[in-house]
Amino acid sequence: MAERAETASGSRQQVFTLLVQLGRKPGDGLPDKATGAALMVYASGVDEAEAVRETVAVLKQAGTAPLDVTGYGTRAEREALGHEIDSEEAALMQRAMDENAVIVAQMTPFFDGAPEDAGTGTNGAGG
Repeated sequence: MAERAETASGSRQQVFTLLVQLGRKPGDGLPDKATGAALMVYASGVDEAEAVRETVAVLKQAGTAPLDVTGYGTRAEREALGHEIDSEEAALMQRAMDENAVIVAQMTPFFDGAPEDAGTGTNGAGG
């Protein structure tokens, strides 16, 4: 699976894994009693700084309040650190690359500081 793609301008796009912390904002779409949320995002860019900028811009346009972004690198960088990338995650990374997009893979709302998984079908009860 290609991690880099040549764009029309000749730049080298890559997909980065980002963890975005959100605060609250009226109309942000988070659950009523949530105090914020964490988003696992796959975003394309020529470097991580561009991926972060694009992610923050898209999230602000969507009416959310991004507070902090932590970068976890490219797929190759993560694999070099021993991270396992399953087929579902790899497919989302490829989609971010193919569409030159920001893909939100998981959203975990926070309630009084404790996360409750609302992302990939688990209910926060270990399942």
